[in-house]
Amino acid sequence: MRSAPLRTRLTDLVGVEYPIVQTGMGWVSGPQLTAATANAGGLGILASATMTYDELAAAVAQTKSLTDRPFGVNLRADASDAAERVDLMIREGVKVASFALAPKPELIAKLKDAGAVVIPSIGAAKHAVKVAGWGADAVIVQGGEGGGHTGPVATSLLLPSVIDALGGRDGETAIPVIAAGGFFDGRGLVAALSYGASGIAMGTRFLLTSDSEVPDSVKHEYLRRGLGDTVVSTKVDGMPHRVLRTDLVEALESGSRAKALIAAARNANEFKQLTGMRWTSLLRDGRAMRRSGERTWQQIIMAANTPMLLRAAMVDGNPDAGVFASGQVVGMIDDLPSCDDLIQSVMAQARARLDAIARIGADQPESRTP
Repeated sequence: MRSAPLRTRLTDLVGVEYPIVQTGMGWVSGPQLTAATANAGGLGILASATMTYDELAAAVAQTKSLTDRPFGVNLRADASDAAERVDLMIREGVKVASFALAPKPELIAKLKDAGAVVIPSIGAAKHAVKVAGWGADAVIVQGGEGGGHTGPVATSLLLPSVIDALGGRDGETAIPVIAAGGFFDGRGLVAALSYGASGIAMGTRFLLTSDSEVPDSVKHEYLRRGLGDTVVSTKVDGMPHRVLRTDLVEALESGSRAKALIAAARNANEFKQLTGMRWTSLLRDGRAMRRSGERTWQQIIMAANTPMLLRAAMVDGNPDAGVFASGQVVGMIDDLPSCDDLIQSVMAQARARLDAIARIGADQPESRTP
């Protein structure tokens, strides 16, 4: 039996059945996975950072051919062609624009004026307050358990700090909050809702589905891992990055800074050729990141490592030449369900937990005054 929709502020905002988001993972979140998530009643998000403009246009068209339900596109707010990509989304009627870095207020306003929903990802309470003030419709809050670029604070502490900062300690948050980092089942969904969130976002869990297009060899590399088999490395691209432990990662961790920069420059050239970007565009993107104050020049140069190392692992399936972004939750996953089966199992378990909690409250003896 299919689970009844669970209505939250998130589902009302984006028009989906269940408060479950599939995050935009580079080289992973393509049209097939995004559409499968949407058709299953969740919010699927295309990852566009590793796509050229033309590839994004084709991916949006393909996703629309596979589903008539709402979906989103993840964008780099600091990309030199961010405005053009936003125009594409608006023309195509894409429902949700998600951002790994906070978009400027004018970009948020343009999307909202066109009827799109803007959902940045943030890693600190102050950033949530800032983007809410700029007009963001919701935020994704990723704790340190999450895969890829991540922060030092666990979801169990980061999430309530953001909710409190947005006015949710004793009431409703200013905008809906979506919890990410460490979620994989219905128990996590109920926990997030109990904190005051309006839903959860999952990356690694959706990567490990039958609808994910990453090679089977890659999926089985993940499935054999335990809770202690990820590491947060700054040697991938200069920023804290949670990945699977592999021989390559160990080599990166023990290597010299000079060698890392040389490898990054080489990867920058390969990424430029792969995407068709010009050196002037890469440098313009770098200057934009530098002006934002978020990264040093060394980190900007090393950022070229990320797409190429991830591609080698996630697309080519070569652990000796690439890295596997992964949340700690990988150690709790041992199957490859379809997106529909995954979402239905999450919702069935969530409803069972909610019923159990309701029974706990109902079983409490009435308080009596002496």
